[in-house]
Amino acid sequence: MLGEQVVNKDARLFPPSVQQDQGRAVTAATLVLALVVVTALAFDFTNGFHDTGNAMATSIATGALSPKVAVGLSAVLNLVGAFLSVEVALTVTNSVIKVQDSSGAPRPDLVADQGYALLLIVLAGLVGGVVWNLLTWLLGLPSSSSHALFGGLIGSAIAALGLSGINWNGDGTKLDGVVGKVVLPALMSPVIAGVVAAVGTWLIFRVTRSVAERFTERGFRWGQIGSASLVSLAHGTNDAQKTMGVITLALIASGHWSDTGSVPLWVKLVCALSIAAGTWLGGWRIIRTLGKGLVEISSPQGMAAESSSAAVILVSSHLGFALSTTHVATGSILGSGVGKPGAQVRWAIAARMVAAWVLTLPLAAVVGAGMWVLGNALGSYAGPLAVVVVLLVLAAVMYLRSRAQAVTSTNVNAEWTGTPGAATDASRKVAV
Repeated sequence: MLGEQVVNKDARLFPPSVQQDQGRAVTAATLVLALVVVTALAFDFTNGFHDTGNAMATSIATGALSPKVAVGLSAVLNLVGAFLSVEVALTVTNSVIKVQDSSGAPRPDLVADQGYALLLIVLAGLVGGVVWNLLTWLLGLPSSSSHALFGGLIGSAIAALGLSGINWNGDGTKLDGVVGKVVLPALMSPVIAGVVAAVGTWLIFRVTRSVAERFTERGFRWGQIGSASLVSLAHGTNDAQKTMGVITLALIASGHWSDTGSVPLWVKLVCALSIAAGTWLGGWRIIRTLGKGLVEISSPQGMAAESSSAAVILVSSHLGFALSTTHVATGSILGSGVGKPGAQVRWAIAARMVAAWVLTLPLAAVVGAGMWVLGNALGSYAGPLAVVVVLLVLAAVMYLRSRAQAVTSTNVNAEWTGTPGAATDASRKVAV
């Protein structure tokens, strides 16, 4: 690990091959920038199919929407939502790694030589996020894509710069940095969403107790279409922006962008398209866990859960809190189970999810740190390429493993048997 005080930036932050040949440094930095953009969009894609269930799992489980229609609608609304705000993107750009000095200018030790050092940190962090997303998808666990990303970035930055390289709490006078913008929202958002959903569900069943169940189910299924659409829109305003922030950070490091208060239009466009494409693919393994594993959900519960999730996510996006939409959606679904009299909540499944939440940041950080060590050790060209090759190999292994128990749109609503991939439907089509 590099020391917290960088005395000789050329000797401490840059591989020898970069120091020896400034002409090659430009080429190496350009290579890393290209790899960062591609890997960031790959993360955005995994974020899309990893989080489709946050918006659509309950609507699919209750039959309010067919699986294919649900993911298509969610994809379109994620695309639209990505253009509605940039507050979360600016949080990622400014509130994780200390990229600015006390005067507000980019740190010379990070942006020298076309920003090679910072670009390698960002690349390694992205790999940490993608690997954790794929692993939890394989296990059918709705963990946080946001915390996987932040964990990877924090781990690679600590490996390169030490603990002082992280913006832990801003200037200490307000809720800012990793603690204020990431950790506190992670702790508070699922509790708030769960309480709101529980109260909403209880009120719904209280008000409609004299109405025949067939009428309430039909009416609330229509309501679910609206509430699920709102969650998808809110998801776009929050999650797509995280990748926008990462790419903007890379552009600042390489000198291609200087405004830390805005995001280039082309970055907004490609990130919006990437998360929409991932959403369209459909994260069926996680949709199954959320829709069938936690609670056997009814339409009134689904509408209460989705409305609660949308409200919490939209408020947080407005405030620039980079919260986990997975935490919010899961808290809402659990709350809807608590709020319905006599509902069965599978607390063992919930405990597995919480364990994954707790492990996300540190384990993604470990992967991010390891990738930085590998990239830094091999040098300017081989290092970044080796990091990407490791990512491709791990992704291929997990994809092939997922085919053993495929979950598709045809069996996502099959009777819950205890594991995300074990559906009663015999379908074995390749899908996510």
